Amino acid sequence: MKESDIEQWPPKFWKFHLSTTDKEPVEVAYTDARRFGRVRLVDCPGDSIRKYSPLVENGPDPVVDKDVFTEEYLRGKIQSRHVPIKALLLDQTVISGIGNWVADETLYQSKIHPEQYSDTFSDKEIARLHEAIRYVCQTAVDKLGDSNEFPEHWLFNYRWGKGDKSSAPKLPNGEKLAFITVGGRTSCYAPGVQKKTGAVVAGAKTESIKGESEKAEPAKGKAVKAEPKEEDDDDKEAVEDIKPKRSRKQAAKVKEEPEESDGESPPAKKRRGKAAAEQSKPTPVKKEIKEKMTEEEGGRRRSSRLRR
Repeated sequence: MKESDIEQWPPKFWKFHLSTTDKEPVEVAYTDARRFGRVRLVDCPGDSIRKYSPLVENGPDPVVDKDVFTEEYLRGKIQSRHVPIKALLLDQTVISGIGNWVADETLYQSKIHPEQYSDTFSDKEIARLHEAIRYVCQTAVDKLGDSNEFPEHWLFNYRWGKGDKSSAPKLPNGEKLAFITVGGRTSCYAPGVQKKTGAVVAGAKTESIKGESEKAEPAKGKAVKAEPKEEDDDDKEAVEDIKPKRSRKQAAKVKEEPEESDGESPPAKKRRGKAAAEQSKPTPVKKEIKEKMTEEEGGRRRSSRLRR
């Protein structure tokens, strides 16, 4: 919470305000500008709160449950799922307490691309991710969530400039920042640091910190595999191109050849066709002659049968 929010009490966007009746009263306010959160009152001793729903369904806490949240635990969860790693980190049933910015920070610190599928990482990469999760969560707790105390090199200090032209488009080390939507959440990452080393999600929208956007080709049912080679600066966040197939109508249109022209203009052709249609149209006289010929022909056939 910012100091400006504390000066205004209850703070801006508060949704829940609790005051105790102790000798030294304590006030707690819950803010939720986007109204994503929920508040549940549980009647139980404080040290047993995690034994009750909804916390009992959550995964281990990287800070509190160090004996449970081990590298082996994380490896088992990662390798047993086929989802983007960013989406897995946000799943509270896997790990407790990792929100959007914490997930982005841990991925940046471990040099992992947010779109890459969880079951495509090596043991070395998983070890880096486990260490980064422990480091980021423990540091945030030690600083009591005060973002002014976060390390200068953290991605957190620069990720909030999305769409703001006045903000710095780079980290202090010169790395460019970009945003991509993964699992329905906006992810901030550094394409030059977080390389793709395995299968990634295709068809995602990427945009730079200044709001310039680029949409990848739509997925064709299969994940796009990225090459582990070095990428150019201008193509670090691009997904491998997939050439779309042409429809039957488009293919027929391409194969169709233009008819040879005889030099006659379209209006002239239209007049000539109309005249030919008029000539072929039966007149009353022609119709009468035709009926008479048909009647005579029928009489001759009857006479021939009678003779026999």
